[in-house]
Amino acid sequence: METEPGTVTVSKAFQEHLRRLCLHEFPCGLGSWNKIRFSPQNLKSWKGEIPKMPENVPPEEESVECLLRLVRSTKSPWAQHKDSTMEEQYLRELAIQNPLIIGDAFLFSYFTSLRLVNKGVTLIDEDLLKFLKLEELILSANRIRVVDPMNLPLTLKVLELYGNEMTSLECLCSHPPPALQHLGMGHNKLIGFLESQYITTNYWPNLVSLDLGYNDLTGLRYMISSLCTLPQLRLLVLQGNPLALLPYYRGYTIDCLPQLYVLDDISVSLEERHLFQGFSCKLGFAEEEAHLIVTVKSVTGVLDSSLLDPEPTIEGPYIVYSYYVTYNFVEDEKDTGKECASNTEEVIKPTQSPLLSTMLSKEGISEPEADPRLNPTPGSVLFSTIQKPWANIIEYDYKMKHNLKDLVPLKAFLLLGTNVTIVEEKIVSWLILPTPEESPPTNKKGKGEKDKNKEKERVKKGKERVKKEKEDKDKKKGKGKEKEKGKEKEEEKKKLKRRDTPKEFRQDPPILRVLGSQLLNLEPLLSGETMVASLCNFGTVRTAETDKMTYLRDQKAKNKKAAKRKAKDKDKKKEIMLFEEPDYQPDPLTVRVEIQLCQYKSLAEVPTLSPS
Repeated sequence: METEPGTVTVSKAFQEHLRRLCLHEFPCGLGSWNKIRFSPQNLKSWKGEIPKMPENVPPEEESVECLLRLVRSTKSPWAQHKDSTMEEQYLRELAIQNPLIIGDAFLFSYFTSLRLVNKGVTLIDEDLLKFLKLEELILSANRIRVVDPMNLPLTLKVLELYGNEMTSLECLCSHPPPALQHLGMGHNKLIGFLESQYITTNYWPNLVSLDLGYNDLTGLRYMISSLCTLPQLRLLVLQGNPLALLPYYRGYTIDCLPQLYVLDDISVSLEERHLFQGFSCKLGFAEEEAHLIVTVKSVTGVLDSSLLDPEPTIEGPYIVYSYYVTYNFVEDEKDTGKECASNTEEVIKPTQSPLLSTMLSKEGISEPEADPRLNPTPGSVLFSTIQKPWANIIEYDYKMKHNLKDLVPLKAFLLLGTNVTIVEEKIVSWLILPTPEESPPTNKKGKGEKDKNKEKERVKKGKERVKKEKEDKDKKKGKGKEKEKGKEKEEEKKKLKRRDTPKEFRQDPPILRVLGSQLLNLEPLLSGETMVASLCNFGTVRTAETDKMTYLRDQKAKNKKAAKRKAKDKDKKKEIMLFEEPDYQPDPLTVRVEIQLCQYKSLAEVPTLSPS
């Protein structure tokens, strides 16, 4: 049968596999190393299956025992690969003992198991029917999209197609192998709930083991309804599919399939079956919705950036720092409402300070782009804790519950993971000073008016001079004491007025800086784990010098009274010396994050449901 260019058939991969077994090369096959043993004269006198070694053998030939040692010893250069099967090892030994029987007819009747993994196979051709006793066919990690079941031997009991490009089981159901007991279809591209119609006893009456893990299967009720028709089913793998993210997945499956022994590589115990008894009845109206809880507990090792800022002048700048943690999570279009704690905030997008923009434009420099780590990945939304001021340990106790109905994007997101980021927000404020009263604009006036104004100013200055001289005299005579007290009172009133007057500030847009970002692996939630807890470590951003500055500032704020300060001088010196030791290591920048996949562990945990 002609095949398209680039097509790799099973028979072609098998021939390449035989070539690598070296059945016709030293120490196997025929050659100078066994020329006498397989000479025509020796074969005539021998009627058994394996010709014996004649008595007079030249020294250049090897005995059967020596040749066998070469293929059996792990240190030998002719040793078989460690992943080879016992069937292949025995075939090589047979090619040493009696290479004359190694022909096509023998090989097609010899193999009961055929393992062609990662060989680039794209087509199962009809030459596979030549294997008369084939019971096990393993074609994992290839590029197979469609299987013609007419090319599968009727003797087949095990069929594994893991890691291929299969999009449906429909092609196998037109003429499935009647004796098949195990079907492995994990890590393919099966999607949706309609695939459940191809897993029934009509197609697989003898199926004992089924692996459909790590596809995009949904519709748990449809799948379990079909699996209930398989009377021999004892081992089942569905983990890694979106349907396995449902909180009632394991309990519902175990309750509906009483004949099941193992689910997702975990034995089903009698105690577990008792705990889940009645699940199928209670979950009659349950929605297919996954629940995940994200918890952000605390952040340590943050550098207090205010230590490095200069003291502000009267006008400013007055700088305030705050810190928060962000993470991206998948958004469910069908359910925009989220249950969340009251300590959540929407993430502020990074903006550029107008003053900095002006300075950069004058220098001919383009504005720096926002840090890409502050943007969510495609198909996800950015969530954030509340902003908190600096502390040695910043406690957040953030908790967000995500309810997600669109399970296929959720599975894809868990495979990618989430980015956990610590952000510093810097807000710069400037005091708005009152502008001095502007004098009225001068207009050109006549000479007479100017003279009048000058005369008025001269009279005014004269009065002020007389008034001042009088006050000086009163002070000398002791009569100006009451007036001075009155003036002091007036000045105090003015000061109080100034204090009571609210100060106005001009605030620049917030400046965001990423202190650390890390990808958190969430794949364990697909492989059966219900919790991913991680202490994300971003390395050390503080130094001994900054820790010392922080300590001295905190001590200054605590010890306001001189007596207390003197009493603790000795202890303070000891603590300061700690920062100067060569082996002193500041705390690293860390954040503790937990992501929990909600799973019911017993019938008692299931909420009471009612029909919608």
